[in-house]
This record gives sequence, C-alpha cells and structure tokens, in this order.
Amino acid sequence: MEDYNKIIESLSVKFRKSRNIKILQSVQVSNHYDVENYIYLLHDGELSFGDGSQKVEKGDMLFVPGGRQSIISYGHKDGQKTIDNEEFITHKDKYFEGNNEVAMVGKFPHSFSYISCEAKVFDSINFFASLDIPPFIIRDNPGLARVIKEVVVENIADRPGKNRIIKIKTEQVIVEIIRYILSEGMFVEKLATNSTYFKDPRLIDIFNYIKTYLGGDLSNKKLAEVANVSEDYVGQYFKMLTGINPQDYIEYQRMEMAINLLRATNKSIREIGQEVGYKDTAYFCRRFKMMFGIPAGKMRRRDSLMNV
Repeated sequence: MEDYNKIIESLSVKFRKSRNIKILQSVQVSNHYDVENYIYLLHDGELSFGDGSQKVEKGDMLFVPGGRQSIISYGHKDGQKTIDNEEFITHKDKYFEGNNEVAMVGKFPHSFSYISCEAKVFDSINFFASLDIPPFIIRDNPGLARVIKEVVVENIADRPGKNRIIKIKTEQVIVEIIRYILSEGMFVEKLATNSTYFKDPRLIDIFNYIKTYLGGDLSNKKLAEVANVSEDYVGQYFKMLTGINPQDYIEYQRMEMAINLLRATNKSIREIGQEVGYKDTAYFCRRFKMMFGIPAGKMRRRDSLMNV
C-alpha cells in the first residue's frame, strides 16, 4: 500500500474539460481515441463499450483511459449509426448537445456528464496509459458520481474560485478511481509492475529529460548518456521496465504535446510540428493522422467550434 501512496502523491492531475450532454442520435464510435482520460456518468439512457455487452447502468460510470482505441456506443442500439473517430469529432453536434443550465444537469432524458483530464506520474508519465488497461465500469459509487456532477456544475456556473474547486475535485476523482481499482483487485500485476519501475532513478531521469527536451535530440545515444548506460542497452532497459521501446514512447509524448498546442495556441501546424521535434511537416501530419485518426487541422477546428 505504501508504494501506491507514493504513486498517488507523485501524480500531477490536470482538468481539461467537462460537460453535461444530451444524446441527440444514437451512435457507435468504432475507434474512439484521445490522449486524455474520460470518465462518464450516465444519468439516463444507454452507454456501453466494446461489443455492446458491457453496459453502463443509470448512476454508474465508465472510465476510458487515454492513449488507446476503444469502441464506445452512445444511446440505444436500435437505429444506431457506426462511424469512425474522425467523423465523430468533426460532426459531434449531430449526435450531442451540450447543456449550460446548472439546474438541468442530470435531468434530461438520454444524457450523461463527463470529465476529461490528465493524470501523470512525475508530470511526465501518463499513469493509466502506462498500465495499458481497457475501459471499465465503476458501479455502486454514489460518492464518485456526486463529485463528477459537482465538477460539471462548477464549470457551468462560473463562480469565484471555480478553477480552484475544479482542480481539487478532479484530483479527488482520480484518487477515487485508483481506490476503486485497488478495492476491486483490478489490474493488480500491472499496478505492481508500475510501482516498481516508477522508483527507478535512472528511468525517472530519462522521463524528465524527454519532457524537458521534447523537441530536441532524443536519440537512444542521448538517452543512454542521461541514464549512464550503453547505447546498445538503453532501448532494452527502457522496454524491460515500461513494456514499450523509448522511441515509441517519445513519439506518443510529442503527439500529446502537439494536441495540447493545437488546443491552446494559434500556432501553425508547421510551427507545432517543429516545436515537438518534426522538421518535416508532411511527415508530422501523416503520423498525427495515423495515431489519432484525424488530421491535425480538423482536431483544431473541432475544439474551436464545439466543446462537447
């Protein structure tokens, strides 16, 4: 338990967005993907994942870890349309309608609320992505459901101290999710592995170096210098502890930073690609589309036009 406490204490949790949503049209997203973690609270109607057999009940929650593709279904199967992630986030207003009335949160038929957030160990490692866990349902947890609803209400109400309250409550949501995982004995082996490698000082040095110099030279030769191991061994060492090779991890971090820049700045696609380490803009765009299923430009337009 002490190891888990250390992980929780090292977590940097960042709120990204939250909304209360009415489902206008049933839809299944065949390859839902985002770098952020999503937790859905179902107020009414139907919500499921995978082949549809994993159904969320009213008042329960669906947690979708960032960094992996999932099949998510919103609404009843009858007449449900199946689309890919690109079409979904480009035309989300066809399927969802956001609610901006505090009094109506949780009151509409066919509705849910959600929070999206980051949760990183040492402000570098995506905690849930590092576990490589699938989406899962959190049942019979009214306390967590209440906190999610409170975050959504705070975000809509726009009262003094809103950002501080949302930050505190989003951290509480993440801690409650980890507590649920532990109480249910879920992903025990993966959690145990993570608690071990998160304590390795050489690996932590590599993570911190990658974060600091994301747009620079992150070759295995440079990482070997940081960890004080041989160039031939550093890839094996990194993969042995994390389950992925360092260059795949670096690309994921670069693309995650690119999404943050697309959402938070007006920099051009070319500038963003260069800032995260891609000198060739065309190659950056190809890799972005391959990873997220949507062109970088459409990702920006989606966020600027519709925040549902």
